[in-house]
Amino acid sequence: MSAMKFCRECNNILYPREDREQKVLLFACRNCEHQEVADNNCVYRNEVHHTAAERTQVLQDVAGDPTLPRTKSVKCAVCGHPEAVFFQATARGEEGMTLFFVCCNTNCGHRWRD
Repeated sequence: MSAMKFCRECNNILYPREDREQKVLLFACRNCEHQEVADNNCVYRNEVHHTAAERTQVLQDVAGDPTLPRTKSVKCAVCGHPEAVFFQATARGEEGMTLFFVCCNTNCGHRWRD
């Protein structure tokens, strides 16, 4: 496996770059003009596969987050609590932002979207 390479000039990470004219793989610094020919033509790719639950997970303690806005204009459909925290995020498979609500009842934590 290849180790990370660092710039000899400014100590930043060197990134793989293709020189199409010379048809060689280079490692180039994004801060300065330093580049060097790669000693190995293999560039590694690390793919992380997430479960559906990881993609849509909302932290259970989000209702206690003091930085998130709260509203009393909605009512939880599960427990009837009159207060919820809300935030915007992208929903999987949809374009644009979606408004999510989380019940502030610590025994409930029901999540829904607008």
